[in-house]
Amino acid sequence: MLDAVVVGAGPNGLTAAVELARRGFSVAVFEARDTIGGGARTEELTLPGFRHDPCSAAHPLGINSPAFRALPLDRYGLQWLHAELPMAHPLPDGTAAVLSRSVGETAASLGPRDAGAYRRLVEPFLPHWDTLARDFMSLPLTALPRDPVTLARFGLVGLPPSTWLTRRFRDEPAKALFAGLVAHVMAPLTGLATGAIGLVFALAAHARGWPVARGGSQSISDALAAYLKDLGGAIHTDYEVKRLDDLPPARAYVFDTSPTALARIAGFGRYYEGYRYGPGVFKLDYALDGPVPWTAEEPRRAGTVQIGGSSAEIGTALRDASRLGRAPERPFLITVQPGVADPTRAPEGKQVFWAYGHVPSGWRGDLTDAVERQLERFAPGFRDRVLARATAGPPELAARNANYVGGDIASGAFSGLQSLLRPKASLFPYSTPHPAVYLCSSATPPGPGVHGMSGHNAAKAVWRRLRQT
Repeated sequence: MLDAVVVGAGPNGLTAAVELARRGFSVAVFEARDTIGGGARTEELTLPGFRHDPCSAAHPLGINSPAFRALPLDRYGLQWLHAELPMAHPLPDGTAAVLSRSVGETAASLGPRDAGAYRRLVEPFLPHWDTLARDFMSLPLTALPRDPVTLARFGLVGLPPSTWLTRRFRDEPAKALFAGLVAHVMAPLTGLATGAIGLVFALAAHARGWPVARGGSQSISDALAAYLKDLGGAIHTDYEVKRLDDLPPARAYVFDTSPTALARIAGFGRYYEGYRYGPGVFKLDYALDGPVPWTAEEPRRAGTVQIGGSSAEIGTALRDASRLGRAPERPFLITVQPGVADPTRAPEGKQVFWAYGHVPSGWRGDLTDAVERQLERFAPGFRDRVLARATAGPPELAARNANYVGGDIASGAFSGLQSLLRPKASLFPYSTPHPAVYLCSSATPPGPGVHGMSGHNAAKAVWRRLRQT
């Protein structure tokens, strides 16, 4: 009998398996698809030689993850590569705000009236970032806070809606940049704890940047898998699990799946009935005949580029997709240009380009024209560089990854109390009605992103139980 079986070979499932194997438990992972990776994969989606990330591409939470930083993933091929600027946010007047490794450079890009306010926002937390990240990403009850005072101060700043936090800014560059940071979790700007989201992304950039993984996001999954195998763990692909009886006997079962799928497989009935999924995304991957022709100079040096114009425009796009159930005319876009840091991702002189916009859950339309009109606003001539494109709306994303219900790449709405209490209002979010079954996906704290911390936290709950039995 195995000590633990993990269902799902995404970053959280693989991290949970590694954490258990490191502590001497026998572990096997079962993945429905024929390759591992979940939200951290790399494929040739357009033309030969162009290596695209179908989901995650830039990794501010990955390089800052306490779980990943504790593992020897560099020995298994994971190499973080940095663009000169972590992120840029072009503005309608042809200038750009930037999120730099330097607080001073970031503050200067926001204009003289907001430079001081930005410094006062981030500088008190930056010296405590490693401890704060560990405390923030380990909640709840998986570890006692190492610095409860700083965590409490962070909560006072971050728990209110981001619109409260941005009142300290007077001009649009700072407001737009921060609104874009919040929108990375597809949450309306007025939602609970959205200020914390924007602040975490800013602090992560100042601490260690927003890198890409050399060769693509698949490198993260491959490094975790290789380490797991060296620890004696096994991985079985092309193995779909429809019920618990499909799995070998084990003392614990850990699911890197959506709550909906877990309830169906484990026979939990309506246990997760109240769990809500958020808006979907429309994703485009481009093969380009050269760099994106940005009007502003700063985006040409940035790994990630936020496309949304003003904070009001970003708020409207999020509201349309999440609350009004319609695709925005001017979608907010998160784009990544991996070739700025990693030229191995495309043939010489060419580029891969990654972009997505927010759309309603399950939306079946085509957002390509709206996306490219937005890109042309800030990079005239973009369409002329396109050699090929691959598109994926919510149905296609859900077909590729069952955790993306309705195209929700966050595996659950980041709104209301669900922002803090996922997947249910419980002090033990990784536990389920079955004492031997656990949930470790992005539907559990700390939530979405390629950081492995949901798997790490769930593994703690599992090994504590296994040592008691």
